[in-house]
Amino acid sequence: MPHLLILGGTTEASALAAAVAEKGVRATLSYAGRTAQPRAQPVPVRVGGFGGAEGLAAWLRIEQVTHLVDATHPFAAQMSANAVAAAEQAGVPLVALTRPAWRAGAGDRWTFAADLDAAVAALAGPSRRVMLALGRMHVDRFAARPQHDYLLRFVDPPERAPALPTHRVVIDRGPFTTAGDRRLLEAHRTELIVCKNAGGEGAAAKLAAARALGVPVLMIDRPTLPPRRTCESVAAVLDWLDHATDRGV
Repeated sequence: MPHLLILGGTTEASALAAAVAEKGVRATLSYAGRTAQPRAQPVPVRVGGFGGAEGLAAWLRIEQVTHLVDATHPFAAQMSANAVAAAEQAGVPLVALTRPAWRAGAGDRWTFAADLDAAVAALAGPSRRVMLALGRMHVDRFAARPQHDYLLRFVDPPERAPALPTHRVVIDRGPFTTAGDRRLLEAHRTELIVCKNAGGEGAAAKLAAARALGVPVLMIDRPTLPPRRTCESVAAVLDWLDHATDRGV
């Protein structure tokens, strides 16, 4: 009987958990634990870190995991690197369930930053009304640019106030709509959106709203990850799982 470990925290991870539960495949869904009240899942859930690649490899062996799926956020670079290393150490086949990156289209006003440091550097200059669509872990980096009026949207209320002199916090959980994000940008009179190229549909509404309003976007490129097998749909992961199982892996 296969035992699948899904490294989650994304919409895609939840969709995969639902799909394998329906097929009767044994699976465990792992969360990093950054969301206070994650959605209920149809498979057992594990919360917290593993202790690096070695800790994850040990967990794979102890729990007799037969297949590993990295369905973490595209910017969870350390976790993804640990997954590649741990899968190799434990001899467990790995696939990454990834979202296609967003691409600029007609009407988009995008500029690009290689990483968070480059995004902070790009905000030099006069004060603007800026939406930081980055998640709560990274907003304090922008305290180096205190002249701006920031709009922040979090899933959970922050445990402490962000280190930004002028900001507004909105607590909301996606998926979001273009109409709703347009109202949000208009209410804040947003002049720039800073976001990571997460891909997917659940967080793309802000980009459509920005396009409609002519608001520029500073898009942070995805990090470089170790080579690995990738799939871009739950169906492709299920096909991989079926074929890996057929081969006796």
